[in-house]
Amino acid sequence: MSKNHESKRKKELVKLTERGKSYLLKEAVKILKAAPPTKFDQSVDLQFKLGVDLTANDQVVRGTAILPHGQGKVLKVIVFCKDENAKAAKEAGAEYVGGDELIEKVLSGWMDFDVAIATPSMMKEVGKLGKILGPRGLMPSPKAGSVTDNPAKAVKEVKGGRIEFKMDKFANVNTPIGRLSFAEEAICENGVVLIESLVKARPKSLKGNYVKSAHLSSTMGPGVRLDISKFLKVEEAAD
Repeated sequence: MSKNHESKRKKELVKLTERGKSYLLKEAVKILKAAPPTKFDQSVDLQFKLGVDLTANDQVVRGTAILPHGQGKVLKVIVFCKDENAKAAKEAGAEYVGGDELIEKVLSGWMDFDVAIATPSMMKEVGKLGKILGPRGLMPSPKAGSVTDNPAKAVKEVKGGRIEFKMDKFANVNTPIGRLSFAEEAICENGVVLIESLVKARPKSLKGNYVKSAHLSSTMGPGVRLDISKFLKVEEAAD
């Protein structure tokens, strides 16, 4: 993209939103759709800034959500398991299933997958992968539903749109909820599910404001500040 074209595009994007204004999710989706098009199908993301205490271990926010329309890409799933679970996981759609040999494959640098699932009996061995999978957010976890005695069910859920969200070390959550080519209604429905799931994941020990700000954005589009007050009424009632 030339500098002139890039500059012109930025000017077009600035015109789409009013400075300081927050938009309802439906309005924000329309704004992203109105942005100058690109040659590729952009990702649509929800970003949240949380008001948690970063020094409190019980205020680490993470959870799962099942997006009714998926994220718009086929996720490659691997499963660490043995015995009868292995066959069921493979039949459920897992790309790779295995035990020690799969662990060794990952240890040697192979990373051609998006989601890792494991049975509890495998976690002692899978623990060896902590330094590799942990920083990438790929380590199987009971909280995320990726450590389970029923890996076949977990594979089906992931393939059907289940995602994991987790805050980073700066208390931000950034999660893709679809593609710009999705229908407006589909993006909205995915967004509602993620926002509601995030609100439910509010730490019990947190006092005060949980979500400081929320934005909807696309890869090459504007970041649109969201008004999610109606979702946070549940939070206020809990306070």
